[in-house]
Amino acid sequence: MEESGSRKDGIVFSRAVRAGQRIYYVDVKNCRSGDMFISLTESKKIVGGDADAPEVNFEKHKIFIYKEDFEKVLGALRDAVDFVEGSQGKAEPREERGNDEIKIEMDF
Repeated sequence: MEESGSRKDGIVFSRAVRAGQRIYYVDVKNCRSGDMFISLTESKKIVGGDADAPEVNFEKHKIFIYKEDFEKVLGALRDAVDFVEGSQGKAEPREERGNDEIKIEMDF
């Protein structure tokens, strides 16, 4: 899912990344001040209850990244990816990734 334009909830851009039982949402939102920030959401499907009457819930975790912190957070994320790939080798692309892979390019 990718969209641009302004919605009632302040989202001006959104991309969903499906990864097994999880979906990651990368949203760009407008603050009341007019500045934009990035909201990262992990949504994980949790199935409980018994087999005859399963209960389905979604556990969500959010992180907000503000414009003044973009470069620092992106640098730390790059460092973490480099560390993991250096320790365990580069990850093979999974079939389900398709075009939903996160790519962040920012120019200010």
